[in-house]
Amino acid sequence: MNINIHFIVTQRKKIHMTSNHLVFAFGITIFLTQQKQIVLIIMELSCRCFGHKIVSYWRRLFLLLIFTVSWFVLQIFVHNYVIPPNKHLHFFSRQTNSLWYRSSNSTIRSNEFLKGAILQEAHLTFPYSVVSPNSTNKFVQSVSVEQDSVDNRAQRKKDKNVASDKQTDMRLLSPTEALVYAKKEIDHATFVNQDPNLYAPLFRNISVFKRSYELMETTLKVYIYRDGARPVFHKPSLKGIYASEGWFMKLMEENKQFVTKDPDRAHLFYLPYSAHQLEVALYVPESRDLKPLSIFLRDYVNKIAAKYPFWNRTHGSDHFLVACHDWGPYTVTEHKELARNTIKALCNADPSERIFIAGRDISLPETTIREPRRPLRYLGGNRASLRPILAFFAGGMHGRVRPTLLQYWGGEKDEDMKIYKHLPLRVSKKMTYIQHMKSSKYCLCPMGYEVNSPRIVEAIYYECVPVIIADNFVLPLSEVFDWSAFSVVVAEKDIPRLKEILLSIPMRKYVALQNNVKMVQKHFLWNPKPKSYDLFHMILHSIWFNKLNQI
Repeated sequence: MNINIHFIVTQRKKIHMTSNHLVFAFGITIFLTQQKQIVLIIMELSCRCFGHKIVSYWRRLFLLLIFTVSWFVLQIFVHNYVIPPNKHLHFFSRQTNSLWYRSSNSTIRSNEFLKGAILQEAHLTFPYSVVSPNSTNKFVQSVSVEQDSVDNRAQRKKDKNVASDKQTDMRLLSPTEALVYAKKEIDHATFVNQDPNLYAPLFRNISVFKRSYELMETTLKVYIYRDGARPVFHKPSLKGIYASEGWFMKLMEENKQFVTKDPDRAHLFYLPYSAHQLEVALYVPESRDLKPLSIFLRDYVNKIAAKYPFWNRTHGSDHFLVACHDWGPYTVTEHKELARNTIKALCNADPSERIFIAGRDISLPETTIREPRRPLRYLGGNRASLRPILAFFAGGMHGRVRPTLLQYWGGEKDEDMKIYKHLPLRVSKKMTYIQHMKSSKYCLCPMGYEVNSPRIVEAIYYECVPVIIADNFVLPLSEVFDWSAFSVVVAEKDIPRLKEILLSIPMRKYVALQNNVKMVQKHFLWNPKPKSYDLFHMILHSIWFNKLNQI
C-alpha cells in the first residue's frame, strides 16, 4: 500500500512540525523491525521535545535524530531516483550502519535496525509504504519469496542455456563419443528424491533413471533396417498376448524423434522382425522343430552384414531386437553373434537357458491387447476395501507350476482363494474374468510353459497386486523398477503356503502395494501416440540403458 505523506507546515512552527513528521516517519521505519519498545521511546521523545520544556540533553539527542533521519530519507530518495538498483545497495547499507553506530550512546540504539538496513540488499523498497504491525512478517516474507523467485528464474534460464550448450556439443560428437559422454553423465547423476512426473518408490534409483531418460530423449538415434519381406518383417501384430513386439515395432517405425535415416548418426540399429509372425509363417504344426525359424533369422543377419558395414563394425553389439513370443530366444541360436552380442528384448527372460543374458538383454513386459483400436480399455479397478477375494487365477494348466497351484488351491477348496482351470460358465455369468481381477486383492501370475506371463501386466491394468510364481524369471524392466514396491514374488516350492504368505502381509503394506500398482500403471500402457514414460519409452530406455552399461 503506497501512501503519500504530505507535511503540513505552519508559518509559526515550520521547523518543529517538519521535524515532528520526520521523527514520526522514523518511528514507522523502526516499527518495521517489530521493536515496539523502540517505537514507544521515539514517541516519548517526540512528546518530550515538543510538549515540554526541553533540557540540553534531550535537545542534543533530538538534533542527532534529525541528522540520522534526514540522511535516511536522503538515501531512500537516492535509492529510488538517482542510483541504479544494482549499484546502490551495499553503499546504502554501509552508510546506514555507520550512522547508526555513531549513535551508540543514545537510549534508542537497536541492532534490529541494522537488520532492517541490510534488508535493502534484497531490493526491498518501501519509501511510500506503511506496513501494519500484523502484516510486517507477511510483507518481508513476500518480498523474500519474490526475490527468490527472480533468482530461481534466472538460475533456471542459466541452466537451460548451459544444457543447450551441452546439447549442441552432443550433436558434434560421434555416436561412440556421445555414448561415452552419456555414460559418464549417468554415473555422476545429480541426486533426485522426487519428481512431478515420477513416483520415487517405484524405482531402483530414480536419480540414475531420470538422468538416463533425459539423455535418451535428447541424444538417442536409431536406424531401422528396411530390408526384410512381410509378414515376418515390418508387419506388427497388435492383438493378443504377443502384442508387445508388434506395438513396439509400429511405434518405433512411426517415430520421428528417435529414428534416423542416416546410419552414420545412429547409436543403435533395430532388426524389425516379429517372432510371432515368424512362427505363423514358418512353423510346421506339431513338428516341434524350431530350427527353420532360427535358420531364417540367421540368413537375414548374414545378408545385412554382407550388405552394410554396421554389423561387422561391432559384431552386432549395437543392434537390438524385440520378441515377445515364447520362442523368441530360440530364434537366435543359429547365429552366434546374434545370440551373444545383440541386445534382445524378450518376454521369455530366463537366464537359466543361457540365451537371455542379464545386464545386456531386456525383460520385455508381455501385454494382452484385446482391442487394438482401444488398447487402454478396461483400465482401473476397485479400491482396496472393495476387493473381497484374497487371490484369483483362471487359465490353462500347462507347465510345471499351474497343476501344483490347482492341486493345493483349486476346486473352490477355499472361499478366499478363487483358483480355476478355466473360469466356469456359471461363475463367469455372475462375474467376468476382468471383474474377478478388479475385485481381488492379489492376482496370481504363475508361469506356463515359459517363465513369463501376460497376467502380470493385466494385474497392473486392473490395479490388482500381482503375485509372481516363476523361479529364474528376470522381472520386466527390472534394471529400472523395484518390483518389491508393487508386487509379491513367491517361490514355486512355497505354493502350499500361498494363503499363509498372503495373509501375513499387513493391511497397511497391502494398501501401499496396491497404491504403487496404480502409480506404476502408466509405465505399462501402450498409447497410440506415445507419451513420456509410457511402455514404448520405457522399453526403449532399457535398451539404451543396457547399451550404455556395456561401455
